[in-house]
Amino acid sequence: MTSTVGRLRQLAPHWAVILVVLFVSFTLIESIVGPLELWQSLIVVAVIAFGYPTVVRSLGVAPDVWTDE
Repeated sequence: MTSTVGRLRQLAPHWAVILVVLFVSFTLIESIVGPLELWQSLIVVAVIAFGYPTVVRSLGVAPDVWTDE
């Protein structure tokens, strides 16, 4: 079992990538479509938040914390 600090060190880069992907996605979507309503923004956030770990696992770069034990 890894310590809390070890988990944070593994996850921090992935959280940063997710935030960057969110900002870029919203910038692109709003520049093409225009302002989004709240429910539309929540859908974008959910797709990225749940899709990112799946993509990272399939690429084989997931942190050890995300692997099944």
